[in-house]
Amino acid sequence: MQAGLRTGRQFLVALMGVFGMALVAMTAAGGAARADDRHSEYYYPVPETTETYQARSFTLPEASRKARIAFVTGITSEQNKAPYPPTAAIFAKGSEAEKLIIVALDDGRIDTVYRARAIFAQMTAVARLLPVFSELGVEDYFTFFDLAKMLGFEQITISNGRDFAHQVLIK
Repeated sequence: MQAGLRTGRQFLVALMGVFGMALVAMTAAGGAARADDRHSEYYYPVPETTETYQARSFTLPEASRKARIAFVTGITSEQNKAPYPPTAAIFAKGSEAEKLIIVALDDGRIDTVYRARAIFAQMTAVARLLPVFSELGVEDYFTFFDLAKMLGFEQITISNGRDFAHQVLIK
């Protein structure tokens, strides 16, 4: 880790607050399954589309199962502070919590690949506000997927919770 970066704990606390508020705001506004995807047909339908993102970032040394669970727990906590019920659930699954899953809780949201990508674009905008991105000098280059890589996520699935799912594999 480069000098001047925040400690892993400070980084995670900042992430939880920023992304918790962002996911609350975003969700309020609105293919073939992989053989090893045991969460398909349980948390979301078989993904209609899958893409691979070649991350430009590195996995942080402090990235761990515990850190990924803390990240999604922090986002959930922030969502629950809003004056209205959450419209999407975000959680981590997999033996190492390496799979990030986002599922809409209301009909009519995240029901096309374009809306899924729009949400990821909004999450990129929020990620670029994080101090760690500016400290690394990548606030205009890294995306939300790079942040996911930094935390050690390997797969992100986003779904409307009914009949649409899109999956991004992080390499």
